[in-house]
Amino acid sequence: MALLELYTEYTRVWIPDAEHVWKSAEIVADFHVGDPHLELLLEDVTVHHYAVDSSNPKLPPLRNPDILVGENDLTALSYLHEPAVLHNLKVRFVESKIIYTYCGIILVAVNPYRQLHIYGDAVIHAYSGQNMGDMDPHIFAVAEEAYKQMARNHKNQSIIVSGESGAGKTVSARYVMRYFAVVSKSGSKTQVEDKVLASNPITEAIGNAKTTRNDNSSRFGKYTEIGFDRRNRIIGANMRTYLLEKSRVVFQAENERNYHIFYQMCSCMDLPEFKSLRLLSADRFQYTCMGGEISIEGVNDRKDMENTRRTFSMLGLKDDFQSDVFKVLAGILHLGNVEIRNVGSDKSSVSYSDPHLATFCELLGVPAEELVRWLCHRRIVLVAETVVKPVPRERAVNARDALAKQIYAHLFEFVIHKINTALKVPGKQNTFIGVLDIYGFETFDINSFEQFCINYANEKLQQQFNLHVFKLEQEEYMKEDIPWTLIDFYDNQPVIDLIEAKMGILDLLDEECLFPQGTDHNWLQKLYNYLESNPLFEKPRLSNEAFVIQHFADKVEYQCKGFLEKNRDALYEELVDTMRVSKFPLLAAFFHEEEQSTPTSKSFKVRPARPGVKAANKQLRTSVGDKFRSSLYLLMETLNATTPHYVRCIKPNDEKLPFEYDSRRVVQQLRACGVLETIHISAQSYPSRWTYIEFYSRYSILMTLQEGALNDKKQTCKTVLQRLIQDSNQYKFGRTKIFFRAGQVAYLEKLRLDRLRGACVVIQKHARGWSQRRKYRRMREAAIVLQEYIRGKRQIRKTVTAERLKQGWAALVIQTRWRGYRMRQIYQLVHLAAITIQAFTRGWIARKRYKTMMEEQKALILQKYARAWLVRRRFQTMRRLVLNVQLSYRVQQLRKKIEEQNKENRGLMERLTSLANSHSQGLERLQSLEAQLKKSANEKVSLEAKEKKAKEDAALATAQLQKQNDALLREKQNLEKEYDAHTKEAKDSFDQIKRTLQEEKEKEERLRKIAENNIEIQRQDHEKEVESLKEDIRRLKEEKVSLQRQIEERGQVTSELQDQVIQ
Repeated sequence: MALLELYTEYTRVWIPDAEHVWKSAEIVADFHVGDPHLELLLEDVTVHHYAVDSSNPKLPPLRNPDILVGENDLTALSYLHEPAVLHNLKVRFVESKIIYTYCGIILVAVNPYRQLHIYGDAVIHAYSGQNMGDMDPHIFAVAEEAYKQMARNHKNQSIIVSGESGAGKTVSARYVMRYFAVVSKSGSKTQVEDKVLASNPITEAIGNAKTTRNDNSSRFGKYTEIGFDRRNRIIGANMRTYLLEKSRVVFQAENERNYHIFYQMCSCMDLPEFKSLRLLSADRFQYTCMGGEISIEGVNDRKDMENTRRTFSMLGLKDDFQSDVFKVLAGILHLGNVEIRNVGSDKSSVSYSDPHLATFCELLGVPAEELVRWLCHRRIVLVAETVVKPVPRERAVNARDALAKQIYAHLFEFVIHKINTALKVPGKQNTFIGVLDIYGFETFDINSFEQFCINYANEKLQQQFNLHVFKLEQEEYMKEDIPWTLIDFYDNQPVIDLIEAKMGILDLLDEECLFPQGTDHNWLQKLYNYLESNPLFEKPRLSNEAFVIQHFADKVEYQCKGFLEKNRDALYEELVDTMRVSKFPLLAAFFHEEEQSTPTSKSFKVRPARPGVKAANKQLRTSVGDKFRSSLYLLMETLNATTPHYVRCIKPNDEKLPFEYDSRRVVQQLRACGVLETIHISAQSYPSRWTYIEFYSRYSILMTLQEGALNDKKQTCKTVLQRLIQDSNQYKFGRTKIFFRAGQVAYLEKLRLDRLRGACVVIQKHARGWSQRRKYRRMREAAIVLQEYIRGKRQIRKTVTAERLKQGWAALVIQTRWRGYRMRQIYQLVHLAAITIQAFTRGWIARKRYKTMMEEQKALILQKYARAWLVRRRFQTMRRLVLNVQLSYRVQQLRKKIEEQNKENRGLMERLTSLANSHSQGLERLQSLEAQLKKSANEKVSLEAKEKKAKEDAALATAQLQKQNDALLREKQNLEKEYDAHTKEAKDSFDQIKRTLQEEKEKEERLRKIAENNIEIQRQDHEKEVESLKEDIRRLKEEKVSLQRQIEERGQVTSELQDQVIQ
């Protein structure tokens, strides 16, 4: 069927619109070839005349049927064009709040700017093991498809996540890695999955920054290879980075920030471990306050710093390593604050007293004299001599900034290297899944070298993407046995040749960088001379400092200023030598020359799609452009050796509003990310594909009775389609699907809608006829009733007179009285009968209730006595058991107490024995004292003979001593008598206690056979006796103490007597 035949009344189309890009309209009248315009009705009910060229009519794109609006796969739309894609994404995103949509092999992810609860572990397990089309579009579905193909085919996979800044690339890549970590838990002690996820906060801290478009924009490309073993479990990871934006270290545009790590460090400057770095607030460092933004709304830099340090520790990077990294970062901040002054017009100087200079040199171990000298001077090597020449302030500032950029770039590579080392675990890698988080196509008001490299990388990725989509289309046709026809699609190889081929843009840039006096202007003139004939290269009309390249997405104008400096990435050799002699080992290692080995892939060998461009000499190989080109070739080799999966992230608006859809911004990104190119490739062949079952269930309404009676549904579909669409080139029959060209499904929908519309008209006709007939019958019945009423009134007026009215009234009165009398009599009889019946009924009910109550009362009494007897019986049984248990327990307790008392008695006997021994020892000491007294008496006699003069005094002293001795002897005798009495009394008491205990034991044996009431009395008696025994023992102890005191006092008196005798 011709496409022009679809432009009929009620058909909806899309027309261009300045505000919304495209807007919907409805055709008012059928369009015929030769009509000068197409009459349309807009959604605001205004009529619009769309001009049409009669010689070559270009009609507006047709709108898809409502059944296809909101499809989760854009390639399922009947009309595949830009407005259909734009509208379908808007319906899903704004109305259904769905952020994911398939476009063939691409997953389109629109940033919602809001946290959605669709990424939990439950969702991950729901998508695990499912086919890609079985569930709604999701980033986990793409990850599961890659994981499943890797496990099934044992082939490496790649997931390419791209989009412009702020579209959600980093978050999407993070969710992909989290999915792999959850579904492939290894259970090993290395916890490699946690380490892979822990690397994200570190790379975001040192590689992400706030821009005008995104608060957490990745300023580098990252390709993460997640390795798996033969059991499809994660065993490690490796990370490759591309094109770090070094210029951000020394310059930020308005409302932008430097890398997050600097602000995290400044927020923690008061911590003890950061005191030695002498940090200030971020607004006092030149490198962190250029953009005027030092904080981000909703972001706590101090907490982020804690998270960064915690992830460093999780990866095994200890405090010493972290301290070295923070020293380098603090040194960069202090280097930016080093003040360089003008000295005349062509000289510059740095004060040695500059505190930031001193801090930089102290932290990084750099000699201050050498650093100051080579910041403000440059060595020029001539043929016969070497000259040191001062440089102006501008060049000195550039040298300082170049040094800061170089140090940060080395530090970035060093941290990435350490992360890769931490992510390596023992074991052999079988396969891997690579996650590429790379910048999308960029175009700004001012585009420089970074945007040129980014767009160059996107040209290479777009070429790889086009070839992959073309290959998948061919495989689908071969699978369904559809004849393959050549599909025409956009090939961007000429643009790539313009950039990287011999005498291309990069080649001419490297050539100009060889000349010491080379400038951006000279390089631009070479571009104009060599590339002017290339249709993809243009010279701006109003500028001599820019050039324009026609990329696959859009035309981009690049400003040539800074291209040579950024490509050279030059740093004075004198400054490099100064850094090499640093006493700080990490900084010195950054600048040591190392042999550069050609990077090769580890586990596979691939042949590049196109041979790389060889550099002309050694210096060219070190340029930034050449390095980036080499790393890009390596990336393309890796992607070509894997099965790619694509995720395109879309930024819906620039204000970061949740679920707000700006059609102009979205369509710009769709053109740049290859979604529309996929649709273009699909539209060139057979974009709409229906299974036979789907076609049969949807379009069975278009079948005739003979076609519907066939049992073979596949043959029925073929018969119906051949009858409805005469041109067999508009569709093809595959093994399991029917392939339609663009617009054919919409034509079938139109036929179906016409059939439904005709059926609706018939149904409406019969329904309206029935309704009108029903209404007519009701009106006729109402007219008959009115006629009867009016005719009755007329007849009454003719036949009724005054006398007959009086008679009739009197008859009515008599009838009323009589009927009232009869009704009262009947009522009284009925009332009396009702009362009698009620009385008998209530009596019978009362007697029955009484009888029931009596029966229940007797039963209750019987139950009461029976239950009481059972309870008493149970109580008696329990009491006997309890008494037996108590008796046994108490007997055991008494036995234990008797044994303890026997032990205590034995102890008392031992103590009494020891007291007797001590008493005998005291007696012996007294006897020895008596002997000494006798000896002293003899000495006294001899002394009296020798000393006659003192005879009277000695006699008196002797008499006194004799009296004291007699007193002591009497006291000793009294003490012996008391001791014997007490000992005898204690012995008698002990024998009495022993006999008592023996009697108690015998009583206990007899008490077992006596009644239970005597047990308590015996226990009380026993306790009293035990208490009396304890009292006796306590009294004996006190007497023992008193005896000991008396013995001690007597010993003291004896010693005093001896002293007096000696005197």
